[in-house]
Amino acid sequence: MRIMLVGEPLDYCAMLSDLIHLFPAFGYQVTSFFAASSRYGTPEELKELIDTAHGLGLTVLLDIVHSHACKNVLDGLNEFDGTDHLYFHEGGKGRHELWDSRLFNYSSHEVLRFLLSNLRYWIEYYQFDGYRFDGVTSMMYIHHGIGTGFSGGYHEYFGPAADIEAIVYLMLVSFFPYHFIAIPYVLDWQANDAMHELYPFVITIAEDVSGMPLLCKPVSKGGVGFDYRLSMAIPDMWIKLLKHKSDDHWNLANIVHTLSNRRHGEKSVAYCESHDQALVGDKTLAFWLMDKEMCKRFFSICNPTEVTPWFDRHPYVRYDVYDAYYLARNSSA
Repeated sequence: MRIMLVGEPLDYCAMLSDLIHLFPAFGYQVTSFFAASSRYGTPEELKELIDTAHGLGLTVLLDIVHSHACKNVLDGLNEFDGTDHLYFHEGGKGRHELWDSRLFNYSSHEVLRFLLSNLRYWIEYYQFDGYRFDGVTSMMYIHHGIGTGFSGGYHEYFGPAADIEAIVYLMLVSFFPYHFIAIPYVLDWQANDAMHELYPFVITIAEDVSGMPLLCKPVSKGGVGFDYRLSMAIPDMWIKLLKHKSDDHWNLANIVHTLSNRRHGEKSVAYCESHDQALVGDKTLAFWLMDKEMCKRFFSICNPTEVTPWFDRHPYVRYDVYDAYYLARNSSA
């Protein structure tokens, strides 16, 4: 798996409860599930990075991509044995039409062994503290969320569109350290509590935009078992405001609703911007606020009023997100 460090100031990390977030390379088209890219250093240097972060009291999460895989034949899993269905569904069911990638067959015991072993590897060999699961919405639904809106009706989550095999895999994620070889035995267990028994420190975060109920409830209570949901609507809101509306047209009621909208008792992680905006043909919040002035005037003596949008709004946006989550955490304590 190729990995790069997203370098943010440490005060930014505080917005994610003191997390350093490691991302796979752009595109998330993974070919090497058990190898960190040599572009960013050696395996020993990655271990040193994680050890250093732990020494600073920081938590290190890996952005894991088990929702799809690169379709490359020469350097990926695709057609590894000459067929198109060793690890993936065959035909159209095994292809993601928007991501142009292959989709895993979660009903296959060999696929489960491969993916669960992959999770165990990064924790035991590199000492990661947990995972942020990418593309969970795509996994949990047969339509992969393509062209689909979620209004909150339970039929949207638990009807024929639900991908039961993928959901069961996500429920198995926390059980794999005990019996990841004996998959049939695993299927009989309440899976999500077990990983935290073997690795009490492990954190799991789901990137889901659908609002799946019980996503962060234990399997013993009918849930999928994640610890946190990643609040995707918040960075989407901020980037749309900065791109399309002037300050005097910001709807404060909508901002408050988006910041505080979460299922009762569910833990979530949020930040004011996302790698999606920064990488996929868009710009960071800083560049939206400063634009060309970033390079033209930032290191020169200039009229302070010309750069006040950055100094005024960026701290405001970050504080708003932090304050909303601080209040929510303390009000539910």
